[in-house]
Amino acid sequence: MDRNKKKTVRRSRRKTGIRKKVLGLPERPRLSIFRSAKHIYGQVIDDLSGRTLVSASSRDKGDDSAGGNVDGARKVGSRLAEKAKEAGISKVVFDRNGFRFHGRVKAFADAAREGGMEF
Repeated sequence: MDRNKKKTVRRSRRKTGIRKKVLGLPERPRLSIFRSAKHIYGQVIDDLSGRTLVSASSRDKGDDSAGGNVDGARKVGSRLAEKAKEAGISKVVFDRNGFRFHGRVKAFADAAREGGMEF
């Protein structure tokens, strides 16, 4: 098995282990993030109804930040917190989606916390 496929398989195993424990309810939805090499995405999801309540990414129109670095992740995290506050969401469950909690993932989470979200 080549190196990249092995990394993907490991992340998917971690992801399933996390998803067994984390559930987004209407009163405390799940904040799920995904990072690729160039961009970062965040969604606030109600798992019972299967709906995305709020989302933000580095690919949104009018966004000048690069999602492939820590500064871009901070901007997207703070923008998601603003949108969630407008939608009346303050408490969430954090789903790191199998990624290690450092670098861009940590910057995104810290910016969302500073924006008023409570994990």
